[in-house]
Amino acid sequence: MAGLFDLSGRTALVTGSSRGLGRAMAEGLAEAGAALVLNGADAGRLAATAAALRAAGHTVHEAPFDVTDEAAVVAAFGRLDAEGIAVDVLVNNAGIQFRRPMVELDTADWRRVIDTNLTSAFVVGREAARRMIPRGAGKVVNIGSLTSAAARATVAPYTVAKGGIKMLTQAMTAEWARHGIQANAIGPGYMLTDMNQALVDDPAFNDWVVGRTPAQRWGRPEELVGAAVFLASRASDYVNGQIIYVDGGMLAVL
Repeated sequence: MAGLFDLSGRTALVTGSSRGLGRAMAEGLAEAGAALVLNGADAGRLAATAAALRAAGHTVHEAPFDVTDEAAVVAAFGRLDAEGIAVDVLVNNAGIQFRRPMVELDTADWRRVIDTNLTSAFVVGREAARRMIPRGAGKVVNIGSLTSAAARATVAPYTVAKGGIKMLTQAMTAEWARHGIQANAIGPGYMLTDMNQALVDDPAFNDWVVGRTPAQRWGRPEELVGAAVFLASRASDYVNGQIIYVDGGMLAVL
């Protein structure tokens, strides 16, 4: 049974993996046996994370590119090709948040969130799939959100992007499943990350999250690892086009 979840011999590219949810999932994939390609726009922070994971005994490559820069994405995959590094698992994790009522929202901020959270998953996913298809195998794990299923005020572009992630995952399935590629998504609930720290520190919002979540607490980044390893492994070879919510039960109740 353990062999179903063994990622030995596979290489996983995790975007936005120098910190937060991306780093936690990357560490989990590495502990399951995968070699890593870490990604981040901040080369210094990326190098520090890579060094820490290498010190823990993992095989780590660095790919410091901005996921919203299409030319940089294409060039990064070209470098991996030249180095003989084949990406077997892609985790499209990179994302940002921006809170503002829609009537006050500038189009530039709308586009910035959509480009980072949705368009980048298409571009990076396309480049990965172009290489997975000839090999007849691959795993794509997109990171959605509770807002892949339900909206919340003041985060319209994030909501639209994460709703788009759900449908992008299904579009990937429609075109790539026949080539042996499984595309699925994870929808995290409210997690204890740097991006959410201001919300954690807001007593009213913290009370709302704890009261609204059946588990009565925030999630921890490492609690995404089980779903990530499952979707990256042989255990999910006939799972395609799905989104697994890791949310303490929030979407299950009224």
